[in-house]
Amino acid sequence: MPSRKFVLTFPRSLVGEPIIYRLVKDHDLVVNILRASVSPDEAGHLVLEITGTEPRIQAGLEYLDRVGVGWQPLSKDVTWREDLCTHCTACVSACPTGALTVERPSMRVRFDEEKCIACELCLPVCSYKAVELHF
Repeated sequence: MPSRKFVLTFPRSLVGEPIIYRLVKDHDLVVNILRASVSPDEAGHLVLEITGTEPRIQAGLEYLDRVGVGWQPLSKDVTWREDLCTHCTACVSACPTGALTVERPSMRVRFDEEKCIACELCLPVCSYKAVELHF
């Protein structure tokens, strides 16, 4: 089954609602929360990996639209700036998913946005700020 990653933005009024439960129960999706920033009386953000058939994923996204939860694919929120990268490879060992790798024999860093889970472990090791995370 296909798996896709999304960033969800919850308005304050929906933070206490069982939105993720509805995705699982009503739309038969497998939801893996990769990152969360949710507090009472504040807007919330979740990075999710959603697995299911494409029609079920689409139905789940339509549900999010109906209830007022904003969403967008994760790949639009994580940016690797090759123009800032010096290819020092410090980020490669920090990346738990293999999204940042070294291309051999050139020793150039490569970024695979499909593997990135926005864990932010690469951010503190990159002195050149070549990886940007936008929520």
